Amino acid sequence: MDGLDVAELVERLASDEDAVRKMAAFKLQSNIGDPSFADVFIAEGGLQKLRYLVLHASGNTLAYSLTSFSRILEVDQGWDHINQDVVERVVELVVTHPLVNILRGSMAVLGAIVAHQRPPDTHATHAETFGFRALKPAVAIYPQFLEKIVSSLSAADHALCANALQLINALMRDAITIDGEAEWPRFIKRLQDLGVIQAVYGLMQSNALQDLAHPLLEFQALTKVLIRKWRDAVVDSHKPEHRRALKGIHLASNPDKSAEVVTDGEEDKEKKHNPEKWRRLGFETENPSWEFEETGYLGMMDLADYVRKHEDAFQRLLLEQSTSPPRTRCPIARASLAVTAVLYDHFEVDRSDIDDAKSYLALESRLSYDKIFKPLILQWSRLHLAGLHAFYRLWKVTGAKREEFLKLVDLVRVLIDTVLYGSKRDTSIEEVEEKIQEYDCQRLRKIQIEQLQLAYEDTWGHDLQQVRDELNHEALTFMKEQRIRCLLQGAWFPNSQSSRGDSSSAAQQDSKPADSSTFRYVKLSHNRRYLHYADFDGKGDQDPNIDSLRERPSSNISPPSRSLPRLLRRLQHLHRNPALYPLLNLHPKTPPPILHHQNHHPRLPPLHLVPPRLLAQERSLQFQIHGRKFAAPRPQG
Repeated sequence: MDGLDVAELVERLASDEDAVRKMAAFKLQSNIGDPSFADVFIAEGGLQKLRYLVLHASGNTLAYSLTSFSRILEVDQGWDHINQDVVERVVELVVTHPLVNILRGSMAVLGAIVAHQRPPDTHATHAETFGFRALKPAVAIYPQFLEKIVSSLSAADHALCANALQLINALMRDAITIDGEAEWPRFIKRLQDLGVIQAVYGLMQSNALQDLAHPLLEFQALTKVLIRKWRDAVVDSHKPEHRRALKGIHLASNPDKSAEVVTDGEEDKEKKHNPEKWRRLGFETENPSWEFEETGYLGMMDLADYVRKHEDAFQRLLLEQSTSPPRTRCPIARASLAVTAVLYDHFEVDRSDIDDAKSYLALESRLSYDKIFKPLILQWSRLHLAGLHAFYRLWKVTGAKREEFLKLVDLVRVLIDTVLYGSKRDTSIEEVEEKIQEYDCQRLRKIQIEQLQLAYEDTWGHDLQQVRDELNHEALTFMKEQRIRCLLQGAWFPNSQSSRGDSSSAAQQDSKPADSSTFRYVKLSHNRRYLHYADFDGKGDQDPNIDSLRERPSSNISPPSRSLPRLLRRLQHLHRNPALYPLLNLHPKTPPPILHHQNHHPRLPPLHLVPPRLLAQERSLQFQIHGRKFAAPRPQG
């Protein structure tokens, strides 16, 4: 405000010369945003002159005046100069004027008027001056107003797009909070029919995101508010709109007309109740209203939208299911509601407004755009369709039954979360649909197990690591002891190379061809001090006596571990509780390197569970005789 005479500026706004007024309005728009300047400007009577220019000026003078007027409203001044004449004039400019700079200022003024919070003591006569109600008389005169705003979202001027989107946000928020339950859905439906969803979806994926970040984030938050309101709306078959939706779902299924019979030759028909009317569509009972309890009216909307847009596919699906046993039929209606619930949870629709405020703060960094903006939420119906098709595909592939419905829901949840979390902001909906169809059941099960392990690691990671280490040590001790007991019984080994003589002679014979006709019998002494062995030309009917085994190098084998009984108890507990396998990183399908030995441990179940690290350690259980290595024998079952 330094160097600018406010009184002179106000006087110039009332000049008879258009050039003087235009220059004064141009200077005003860059200073009026200062609250102190605005107070002086209003005290000098400048607001009346500015309002006059808004009503009667044209060209750039009008554009500068509209910008100045919108900025003085932003500092919460000048509301007493807003009346129906101003509103009608600005609405007229939005609809009829082609200049971008005038459209920017006009939409900024209307956005401020609609978004203005009325004080609680406002009289009823002045309450109509603000909010969407202030625009309704003018919109009645210019019915193409909403269409013009939506079309402005595709303009090349980013500032115009931002002002248009801010106006749409203000209209939506006012309609949701002020209008009745029967009015705001019609207004939202009208905006959707005009293409506002696709327009905003394109802006979210565009490169101009930085200039439109705040209004786009507000639109995303309002979308969540709408979804939450639809979800919280209880389905009531007595409401006309809900009753029409249920009737449309039923009629789209191509019901059997034989339920109607003509009585007494008259034309009036008596309708029989079909006992499978709703269960045929995939509901659990014949009263579908209560089954929408979790998803509310949102679930009904998704199901009705699916059967309306894909009526033929819906009928073919029901016809195909009718040929299957009731227990193996895919419940289409329940699957649709389940996919709706999965999408609702994935997009965190119940997230509070405080979290949305934190997102506004994160907009300062462009790196956070992919985390904050979720344009795929605007493609809700297509995601629901893709999820429903994936559910049916997995149902057929797995041969699921009715009691396994929740398991399929978990798989679909893993599928949707995996695909959507892996999608970037500019990923198209077509690519997402293709990825959803690419995942097979085995791949999803693997991801599900990995997520389960991560979840347990986050909760009990330290404790589980201790259990793994302890079990790993005790299992290795058990394997050693088991191999030693096999040696106590004695075992035959194929003698691939002659090892008679000392280690030096054995080293000289390493280059000779292998002789597979001889065998070596090895047996450990009962005191575990000596390992007796001898070479034979072939296996006899009876095992040799230990006294006939002349060679007996020292074994250096330690006595049995005291922790062996405790390990046996743990292994028996694991055998009875297979749910612990993924927690301890055990693999049930690993080939069993240790088997039940009935002579020594008759109550020990067969061991088919070995931690992966033990598999490598187990291969190192060897003993040496005269410098030659022999693998310790595995017990035979």
